Amino acid sequence: MSVSENLRKLSERAKTAEDHAAAAKTQARADLEQTVNKVRASAEAEGKKVQAQAQQASTEMSATWNDVQRSWNAHLDKVKSDIHQRKAEIDASDAESRAEWAESDAVLAIDYAYAAIEEAEYATLDAILARREAEDLAVAVSR
Repeated sequence: MSVSENLRKLSERAKTAEDHAAAAKTQARADLEQTVNKVRASAEAEGKKVQAQAQQASTEMSATWNDVQRSWNAHLDKVKSDIHQRKAEIDASDAESRAEWAESDAVLAIDYAYAAIEEAEYATLDAILARREAEDLAVAVSR
């Protein structure tokens, strides 16, 4: 898959996330819990897939991307831990605080994803430019 196709796939996934959020506002609680569990499982599977790809390509990856991967994994572990802890501690008086915490966490995750998309766009365009430069050099050398 080309880098441009990967960027298109990312855009489509962001649209799916937007659609899920819009639909969640009208879903029954049981259905919403099922959707949350399904999306969480998908996110965990995708995270493991990315982690495996990163490990496989670690010799080719820059140290920065390795750091980003470690940071992201640590963030995911902390969020999961916090969610499980808060669910165990929640009662009616804590429901509003948990909702505010969850909304803040969602905003931070969206901001992180937005920055990642910006970086993905830059990396994609840079890869296309590098490929074009390589092609131009190959043509120049073959003359």
